[in-house]
Amino acid sequence: QVQLVESGGGLVQAGGSLRLSCAASGRTFVSGNMGWFRQAPGKEREFAAGLSWSGGGTYYADSVKGRFTISRDNTKNTVYLQMNSLKPEDTAAYYCAVGPSRLVVVTTTSGYHYWGQGTQVTVSS
Repeated sequence: QVQLVESGGGLVQAGGSLRLSCAASGRTFVSGNMGWFRQAPGKEREFAAGLSWSGGGTYYADSVKGRFTISRDNTKNTVYLQMNSLKPEDTAAYYCAVGPSRLVVVTTTSGYHYWGQGTQVTVSS
């Protein structure tokens, strides 16, 4: 069993930065794929960024590429999402997720088995 707890969300002005953290417990985290998804009101949950443990690669949605960076610290069982140059359209609840280890990053929600409770990010214009 894996438990995920996100933190770091908040209110920021457009152009600002936030760093989200996702603290994990459980053995699966060490070798699993990690992903950050987001969901705006009235919209479906969408992939933002992901990291493949076995493949060692990262992948980003076009909407966040060049602005967001996903990373992990296995010594702390934590995955991060550094978000720079934030835009009002980045406003959403952000969720971290853990899935089985794959050579490539999985961008669909069905590829992840464990989810955090979410943290709200609001970007004002």
